[in-house]
Amino acid sequence: MSATVAAALKKIAVYILGDEKKRGKLFVLIGSIVVGFIGLMCLPVAVLSSMGSMEVEPPEIDKSLFNESAIIAGFDSEQQAKITEIQNGGQAIEDAMTGAGIRSQTIKAQLIYMSYFGRVQNFNVESYVNLFAAAPNDSDLIAAINSTYGLEIDYDEYMRSYTWVMNSTINEYMFSDEGIKNCADLAAWAENAYVSGWGYMNGFIGERNESDRIRYADNAGLMLGYLNYNPTDKVFGCDYDTLVYTEQGGLDTIPETAGIGLFDGSQHGIYVGNGEVIFSSADCGYVTKEVVSNGGWSSWCTYEGVDYPQEVQDKIDENGGDSE
Repeated sequence: MSATVAAALKKIAVYILGDEKKRGKLFVLIGSIVVGFIGLMCLPVAVLSSMGSMEVEPPEIDKSLFNESAIIAGFDSEQQAKITEIQNGGQAIEDAMTGAGIRSQTIKAQLIYMSYFGRVQNFNVESYVNLFAAAPNDSDLIAAINSTYGLEIDYDEYMRSYTWVMNSTINEYMFSDEGIKNCADLAAWAENAYVSGWGYMNGFIGERNESDRIRYADNAGLMLGYLNYNPTDKVFGCDYDTLVYTEQGGLDTIPETAGIGLFDGSQHGIYVGNGEVIFSSADCGYVTKEVVSNGGWSSWCTYEGVDYPQEVQDKIDENGGDSE
């Protein structure tokens, strides 16, 4: 199941929930989450939870009866055509975002389009994607989209939906190299955890808590989650249970490389560029971001299992150290 389907499903859910005859299908779909049909499930549940007045629990079902093809085949021809139309729109956005070099924002672009563009005429995907490439932040992005398309997207509403969706899954578009654990993707992992609103909980590395369905990581778990996550199979493994690190020097010697570890003597953070660090904070209770100079960070470090570019090794050599 591609993330294209995941981003389309808020619109599909509204479509289904608006018709009493279609509505019963939704609860079968929610049940199918147990067999990995997570893309088709997460947004309908998001829509229901946003209503604030009900909570839907997956029914007990025969797992062997469900797969993507079988579920979609259960819809009538009108419903199948609508889902295909939405999937095609999401795929066009995915292709354009990849071509523009901003693949990591694909789910965001799909979600906004599927949620708010129902009445937009003469939609051009390239012009739409250009807005994402140009916007320095989400607030400016939403303002630009509203101005360009005559929409009235409420920023706070958008953020609630986007955070929920991002927390429901692991953004498959953020990885630059799925085959090698590298510092660029570690920085992207940290940014994703921050944007997705991960909480702090001891012993977690990015999994969702079964009781509240929120993703959590403790301080070391933020890094261990990346090391253990298999983006191909979309599961957490258990190869790394301890964060092994090497302090390489003071902050005055840190290379300007996103994905470098920071250390303050007790907790770790991930440098993400622009003088900012992301870390899972027990004090705050969630994954947070701050300016490096505002914290007590005292040294930079490298992590066992993460590949670093040559400029990092050059800096290590310059400092007279050895990377593990």
